[in-house]
Amino acid sequence: MASSILSRVGATALGAALSIALAVPASAQTAIKFTLDWVFQGPTSPFLLALEKGYYKAEGLDVTMDPGQGSAGAVQRVATGAYQIGFADVNTLIEYNAKNAGKEILCVFMAYDFPPFGVYATKKSGIKVPRDLEGKKLGAPVFDASFRLFPAFAKKQGIGKWEHVNLTPQLREQSLVQGTVDFISGHYFSSMLDLKARGVKFEDIVAMRYSDFGMDVYGNGIIVSAEMLKDEKAVTGFVRATIKAWREVIANPKAGIAAALKRDPLINEALELERLALSLDTNVLTPFVKANGMGDVDPARFARSVKDVAEAFGLPAAPDPAKVFTGKFLPAKADRMVTR
Repeated sequence: MASSILSRVGATALGAALSIALAVPASAQTAIKFTLDWVFQGPTSPFLLALEKGYYKAEGLDVTMDPGQGSAGAVQRVATGAYQIGFADVNTLIEYNAKNAGKEILCVFMAYDFPPFGVYATKKSGIKVPRDLEGKKLGAPVFDASFRLFPAFAKKQGIGKWEHVNLTPQLREQSLVQGTVDFISGHYFSSMLDLKARGVKFEDIVAMRYSDFGMDVYGNGIIVSAEMLKDEKAVTGFVRATIKAWREVIANPKAGIAAALKRDPLINEALELERLALSLDTNVLTPFVKANGMGDVDPARFARSVKDVAEAFGLPAAPDPAKVFTGKFLPAKADRMVTR
């Protein structure tokens, strides 16, 4: 009798143990909220592909991804802790870190080795060179990265006066087409194609990319909160999964656009494919990246850019470059190489 009772008790205990074991996931997922700098588009499709294909999940990460409203907003989202990781303009990050010593946010992966920033006019305006912008109306959202860097561009080009017209992103290109502003600021792969979508031919656009006029700064990268940086395994996994997706999209851009379409079925597939190609050709696949792989920076160039941006923003001092970017979370160079 005693033996029978002990057997039943043992069986019950074993069953309970099995139930508990089955209720616990095989591997706990680290929850991460990730913010983009802008809406779901071709240039940011690698992040969407990594999410869709489970690359983050394979790294033990439960990632949720939201569109943004500009780099300044993305930096603030990460700074407040509302999001742990973001995709934002590193120059905005330089300004934030300079003003928030001890609370620095780090860039751990540089996506845009060449910056996409610039200003644009139409040929019919008579604007041909930067000095022609003197006294003209600039249409731009206040949070636009190109707009925020325009004073530095203007200083280098000897432009002393201009009028700012605050516009929503939706009205920016349309206002230029209608002639209510003389020029606009924006990412090259965005403004050029958005103007094209409104009937302006490429040959009728006067594009002045800052990088073509002496501003050797970097563009967007993955930024991580100070708290999230403590989980080195999670940050390393996020970067590794992202690079895997970037390499896949570079080899097959249509795969990236397909992932973007699943998140926003209303986007123009052909337009976003062209936008992605333009961003890859002009911002991502640079000579440095082809030689050194994605994600890293040239230390000397980056140090110069931090100093130049600090001067452009009128900061009292430039932050230590090591407190803006780190390559410690990057995989080996061989795993970051791209072929195209």
